[in-house]
Amino acid sequence: MIPRDLIRIGSAFILLLASCSETNAEYHIGVGIADCTGPAAEVIFMGYAKLTQKGYGLHLRQWARAFIIADETTRMVFVSVDAGMVGYGIKEAAVKNLQKLYGDIYSVQNIIISGTHTHSTPGGFMEHLLFDITVLGHVKQTFEALVEGITKAISNAHENIQTGRIYLNSGTLLTANINRSPASYLMNPESERRQYDYNVDKEMVQLKFVSANNNEVIGLIHWFPVHPVSMNNSNGYVTSDNVGYASILMEQFLNDGAFPGEGNVISAFASTNLGDVSPNTRGPKCINTGLSCDDLTSSCDGDAQYCIASGPGEDMFESTKIIGERMYSKAMELLTDGNAVEVTAPIKIIHQFVNMPEESVEYPLGNGTLISGSGCMPAMGYSFAAGTTDGPGQFDFTQATTDNTLVWDIVRDLLAPPTEEDIFCHCPKPILLATGRMVEPYEWHPKVISTQLAMIGNVAIAAVPGEFTTMSGRRLKNVIKDAMNNSDATVIIAGLSNHYTHYIATFEEYQLQRYEGASTIYGPHTLGIYLSQYEKLAQALVSGATLEPGPDPYIFNRNKLFSLVLPVILDHSDLDKKFGDCLRQPPAFVSPGDIVTVTFVAGHPRNNLMHGKTFLTVERLVDNEWVLVANDAVWETKFKWERLYLGASQGTIEWTVPEHVVPGSYRIRHFGYAKSLFGETMPYEGTTNQFEVV
Repeated sequence: MIPRDLIRIGSAFILLLASCSETNAEYHIGVGIADCTGPAAEVIFMGYAKLTQKGYGLHLRQWARAFIIADETTRMVFVSVDAGMVGYGIKEAAVKNLQKLYGDIYSVQNIIISGTHTHSTPGGFMEHLLFDITVLGHVKQTFEALVEGITKAISNAHENIQTGRIYLNSGTLLTANINRSPASYLMNPESERRQYDYNVDKEMVQLKFVSANNNEVIGLIHWFPVHPVSMNNSNGYVTSDNVGYASILMEQFLNDGAFPGEGNVISAFASTNLGDVSPNTRGPKCINTGLSCDDLTSSCDGDAQYCIASGPGEDMFESTKIIGERMYSKAMELLTDGNAVEVTAPIKIIHQFVNMPEESVEYPLGNGTLISGSGCMPAMGYSFAAGTTDGPGQFDFTQATTDNTLVWDIVRDLLAPPTEEDIFCHCPKPILLATGRMVEPYEWHPKVISTQLAMIGNVAIAAVPGEFTTMSGRRLKNVIKDAMNNSDATVIIAGLSNHYTHYIATFEEYQLQRYEGASTIYGPHTLGIYLSQYEKLAQALVSGATLEPGPDPYIFNRNKLFSLVLPVILDHSDLDKKFGDCLRQPPAFVSPGDIVTVTFVAGHPRNNLMHGKTFLTVERLVDNEWVLVANDAVWETKFKWERLYLGASQGTIEWTVPEHVVPGSYRIRHFGYAKSLFGETMPYEGTTNQFEVV
């Protein structure tokens, strides 16, 4: 561990040298963070599309982290939010909120909102029916929590704008990601693959924001390609997963141990071209035999259910911790190694909507061969239903499926049959869901999508509305760099930004129809359209040209969105109990490494999301006063909710006693809200007996 004082001294020295150079630039910079945790119980998670993965508690809260960067003429905002992805409705609603507060300073044009892609947070916020149907429809509480959190994070950043400088650094991290579709990657030309050392990107990029007043770090954004799926599809705790834990570690260190969300220094680990990238570094095995999976289909004797990848730890929690710590350690190296380069020159940002099925392009493949094609109406292939080695799908689907099945085609056609044009356009993808033809009760998949590009000096941030595979991301970076006519430029892919359109595989990868190709919804030329579009955006920024805003995206009537998610009706306790009563007390004595487990009579967590509050505290007695040691946002605690019958439920709190804990007298408290039959919610709290940590 690097001492904080050494970091401050070293950073100050580096900045002093930088300030003496001929090229330096000061920007107006603001950073902010806000809680956006959704309902922690009885809402299905977004990511694995598994109906049985329903939330039952909280491990790590969701946060929105906002960064405002402005010069004298242009302002941009980058938000990284702990969510599966971002739907356009989230951005639209947040912009409306901000315009009520600040007028036209913030708009769709200058705000980028990027989801981290954790698969263990509540769903129901995407509006397009295909995304929300897997969580039984729209969940207003999830949607509003994200919108309010993003709005507040940007507002907090706005209210804390100061003069500052920006520095860029990058380095290699080898032990935190692998390619989960190596067979698809090998479809790319050998001549192209030879240009790279690995079949995934291993580079972490760090943007550092520093106060001009005292040379202190005020914010950091990191981009490193990895799926936040260390927590698998059996998990029911809300968590920001490995990238969220990396953020927490860095923020706690740079904020002198402050609780998550309470420090002044903000550190985001944002998504990038993670489409085919897994944190499960042990790779896949057949869990029923221990043998290797079939490389092409990721199945075990034809069954994808048993081909599952595992992380470096003994369980998913330990794997999350290890991957998060590895990213955090690399980020700390970049913060202190003295190799950061100051970013100078003006800020530019541009945005345009694109109707993907109506686009036609000519573009080069990986070997330079020119090819032409058009976008297709959105559709999902058979292998989409197979899932991945990080989380297999259901039924009898496997990856790399290029043939139709009569039974599934009959099911598909009951929903919406694809046209002959669709079938030809998507070939060799066998269409499982013709989502572009599914318009009842409203749009299932987006057709008009958001594209956006920002430049801060020679750093370009491409906000893309989906998950680019490794090679797709590399090609996009090269196209933008060429359009900038700057071989020294750094191009960053900001994944899952502003809209969500599943995956973007290369034309060559698409031919194999593994999961990523089957989930490339606009057909084999999807990447080609994006390459052309972002080249156009880059050329416009470089030349100073303006572009038309593009066609209007689909706007939903949120009062008519489909939902089967039932509200909380009421909570009740047994006649001889009241809310907050402790049903299971802690042992009298515990030691470091022990897990203290206590249980309370509880109300439903959906009665109050406890933003700015906590479902639990761990407290130590100091000079006859109870001092906060832990809350529900730290790694060491878990809050699990369980329905007993009808409106009766209980909440169980776990506290893993840290190795370096201060011995003494402790207690655990639970806080919540209970709902009466008349709809009124009332706060309650409960406290355990005192116990000793020895």
